[in-house]
Amino acid sequence: MPPPASRYDCHVHLVGNGQDGSGCWLRIEGLWLKALSEIMRRAVGMPLPLTHKDFDVKYVEALRELIRGSYVDKALLLAQDEVFDEEGKKIDFGSFHVPNDYLFKVCAENPEFVPAVSIHPGRKDALEELDRCLASGARALKLLPNCQNVNCSLPQYDEFWRRMAAAGLPFLCHTGGEMTVPVMNRSYQDPRILRRPLELGVKVIAAHSSGNSHFFDQNYFGELIKLMDEFPKMYADTSALNSPIRSGVLKQVKESGRLGRFLHGSDYPVPVGAFWVRLRGLITTAQWRAAGKIPNLIERDAFLKRAMGFDEDHFTRLGEILRTV
Repeated sequence: MPPPASRYDCHVHLVGNGQDGSGCWLRIEGLWLKALSEIMRRAVGMPLPLTHKDFDVKYVEALRELIRGSYVDKALLLAQDEVFDEEGKKIDFGSFHVPNDYLFKVCAENPEFVPAVSIHPGRKDALEELDRCLASGARALKLLPNCQNVNCSLPQYDEFWRRMAAAGLPFLCHTGGEMTVPVMNRSYQDPRILRRPLELGVKVIAAHSSGNSHFFDQNYFGELIKLMDEFPKMYADTSALNSPIRSGVLKQVKESGRLGRFLHGSDYPVPVGAFWVRLRGLITTAQWRAAGKIPNLIERDAFLKRAMGFDEDHFTRLGEILRTV
């Protein structure tokens, strides 16, 4: 008999401050982001401050143990490229950066992690970096168009998407609003900007199911469903949906009739709450109380998804979509 399929968390962030030579950087500016980053640090149980020289190593060690102590077997670990304009000039913007080389190092040392590289297609060396990452074993590519200034519809990016499609490299793309990192262009949060990569054959995973992140934010779930109906390679993840506002999208996902196109994700280290999905009637009071006793955020999110009725395929489907290496 073949071995059982691996269960995945398809949306887990790698973070570092670079003080140990990892090449990462963190730049938390403004009262809101500083407060939010401290809430996230405490929520994930990280004892070290973000500026500690051992933060990078301890973050990886702690995350590895969370995966080992959870329902999932592996995490799709995400790099974070810097921000560029359409001519390939680097822009001094953003709150953190995780180089692809550091991602590959961490994944090579920890079999629980699967590498999702990050390459801005506007970089002058974007095609060379894509080829290098493919040769190094990239399984997916992650971008936040609204935060990293990526207009996926630009004709000059077509060859980038074609090479991704030919390699079978899926594109995990942030959709909907964003509150945890600075936003550069809000118009790029609309999932309809993904039409061009889809037309060129790229497998696309719309992160956060294109939902709204706050009360005054637009919910694009209807546009996501239209894209799913038009493009068989359009998927979405359920990351960050166990949160106050985005939890409303979970009910839409459950009622969409298209559960086969959705994948489990947590968006770690974003906090995971059970109170909001209980208020929306998606779990019972007993399940809410049980979730509150789970300190492991990776496990808590997986527990809540199972409590809501997401089946085993929701956790294993990513294995069918990832690039084979």
